[in-house]
Amino acid sequence: MPADKAEQISIYFTPKSYHKNDFLLKEGKVCSESHFIESGFLRSYVVDIDGNEVITDFYGSNIFANDFLSFFKRIPSNENIQVLADCKTWMINYEDLQTCFHSIPEFREFGRMMLINNYSRLKERMLGMIQLSAEQRYERLVTSHPEIFQNAPLKYIASYLGITDTSLSRIRKEISRSR
Repeated sequence: MPADKAEQISIYFTPKSYHKNDFLLKEGKVCSESHFIESGFLRSYVVDIDGNEVITDFYGSNIFANDFLSFFKRIPSNENIQVLADCKTWMINYEDLQTCFHSIPEFREFGRMMLINNYSRLKERMLGMIQLSAEQRYERLVTSHPEIFQNAPLKYIASYLGITDTSLSRIRKEISRSR
């Protein structure tokens, strides 16, 4: 993207800071902000019918965190987004994002690619939950996102993988023995 276009876009972003356990979004609220994570670590989760928190995603540096469904469809979110490690972000609100989409073709192309990448991630995760064993899902996560293991408690990682804490401990022991 040309520097002049990047500068034009940058005026729409506001720096924000959050502390551990702060929420960027709570269930039932319409997501009206998208945050580019400069530093820190977050999780998104839903509460299942039994009252258990189920981790739906993790967000680290250099990615956007929001509930895309709520953000773009302007509907209440089913998710919570919570800070796990103090966070610095660059926030853009829905209205300003729409202004950028409609007035800056380079930003529109960037947004299109971001949506495609997010859809791809979701599809791969969904298929992985169906087609891969717990061990394979764990090994894929270790390989593709090692930062999660440095920033998230194991109970959150187990939830994200769709397994119990006990199963995660067993898998970790088996893998460390085989290496």
